[in-house]
Amino acid sequence: MFVLRRLPAFFALLMLGAHFLRASELLLVGLSLVLLVPLFIPKPPAQATVRWALALGALVWLWTAVQGVRQRLAFDEPWLRMALILGAVALFTAWSGWLLRGGGEE
Repeated sequence: MFVLRRLPAFFALLMLGAHFLRASELLLVGLSLVLLVPLFIPKPPAQATVRWALALGALVWLWTAVQGVRQRLAFDEPWLRMALILGAVALFTAWSGWLLRGGGEE
């Protein structure tokens, strides 16, 4: 159960790392990868760190969605599908952080 509750967070951190890599933010790519280590440490401070990072990651996805919608509206391009996909990714990231609640000791 310990690993199963952390798998969504693992994938969410990898997606954040890929997002930052696409934006050429190598420091944030490294941070996303480094956060994979405390993810599997069953101590409350380690889990809280990852939860906060995932909460910020969900906000990053929402910000990316808003900026993408603005850009597509400016060029009169379709935007709804992109907004739905990025919204779903933001919800997945937030949900994966929510699964880490409870102190980490199982």
